[in-house]
Amino acid sequence: MDEVFPKGFVWGVATSAFQIEGAHDVDGRGPSIWDTYAEQPGLIEDGSNAHVACDHYHRYAEDIAVMASLGLDAYRFSIAWPRILPTGRGAVNVAGLDFYDRLVDGLLAAGISPWATLYHWDLPQALEDEGGWTNRATVDAFVELADAVSARLGDRVEHWITHNEPWCVSVLGHAYGVHAPGKKDWRDALVASHHLLLSHGRAVPVIRHNSAGSKVGITMLVSECVPASPSEADRISATQYDGELNRWFLDPIYLGLYPKDVIEYHQREGRLPDGMNFVRPGDLEEIQTPIDFLGVNYYSRAVVRSATIPEADNEPRTIPLPDPAELTDMGWEVYPDGLARTLIRLNDDYEPGSMVVTENGAAYATAPGPDGSVQDTRRCDYLKRHLQACLAVIDAGVPLHGYFLWSLLDNFEWAFGFAKRFGIVWVDFETQQRIIKASGHLYSRIVRDNKIPKEQAA
Repeated sequence: MDEVFPKGFVWGVATSAFQIEGAHDVDGRGPSIWDTYAEQPGLIEDGSNAHVACDHYHRYAEDIAVMASLGLDAYRFSIAWPRILPTGRGAVNVAGLDFYDRLVDGLLAAGISPWATLYHWDLPQALEDEGGWTNRATVDAFVELADAVSARLGDRVEHWITHNEPWCVSVLGHAYGVHAPGKKDWRDALVASHHLLLSHGRAVPVIRHNSAGSKVGITMLVSECVPASPSEADRISATQYDGELNRWFLDPIYLGLYPKDVIEYHQREGRLPDGMNFVRPGDLEEIQTPIDFLGVNYYSRAVVRSATIPEADNEPRTIPLPDPAELTDMGWEVYPDGLARTLIRLNDDYEPGSMVVTENGAAYATAPGPDGSVQDTRRCDYLKRHLQACLAVIDAGVPLHGYFLWSLLDNFEWAFGFAKRFGIVWVDFETQQRIIKASGHLYSRIVRDNKIPKEQAA
């Protein structure tokens, strides 16, 4: 028996501006923190940059045609902040808005619903020079961005996401130093996390005012956190990591508070020398502004060991899994049961009302074969198994209303450069040739039939 999804379930793909657009200095775009980060020797695995990336800025019509050929319902893309406000605030760069105007109109003409993410990590460098997300003034600058973009596109874009994965921005970028801006200061990370959440809360009513009747949400990276062993030390560390990764960001939005145990943990570690003095009266009420859906990005579970090494404060405590664990090219365990349990946990703990998987996917390096086709059978298997997890939670009553596969295109994968390929469309980064992979054809079949086939079509 085929596994059928509910009528109206949204099928899409996701990308982000910095990873695919290229055109880094075209039509008035200013530099971002990721442009700066990629210029520093040794920080990008293959020494590359995103100056061209997938050249989507010039090839967006071709990419829309690919999405239309796949029969997709929706496309989740992000707005490049430096294209709209090159110095982060002030005068709007009309040419930047014109690009997204053309993109949205092209999507709608192809029958594809645009889902716009306002911030996917490309903070204008000019704002970083003023302190970036550790500077409370960046909150208001983000609201300026939200106002400018939603005022221009709000008559046609019906789904908005304020931020993508605030944990990555704050913790990976400010505590672990493996993402832009490359800092290693836990207090900076915690301050940045608060300002990110506050900017979200302040932007929601602005978007709703400019885009009447639209749905507004936020996207979080969420993982099931499990101890690496039955030891009490590992159990405690898994709880702490869950607090850092999941509850620190979700509790303020849905419960109006930061989790007490996580605050106490950060205080014990010396990360809050002045306490939570960056949280001002009224902030948590703004952060708790009701939203219409929660976006969930899931890639794998987190298996956590106790922090027993001196450098643990600046390194994630998740560990490689022993064989025979199945791993993607990122070294991430293929674990679809973790997606099911994550969605159930979110529904039980926060009752978001509506959830959408806004990213789920896998990196595999499969290249074109002698016949020119890309037979990425491992990604096909990954996709089917994770969609089965989605269907299981829907059958259990979880309000999951859509799925966006990451990603449409092989692209610039942040600190890994072009070394990791997540796309269902293979990209030759020299010629910009696009080839739909076997996983793309499988996904198209799933979208068309609204169900998971028992066997992949030949």
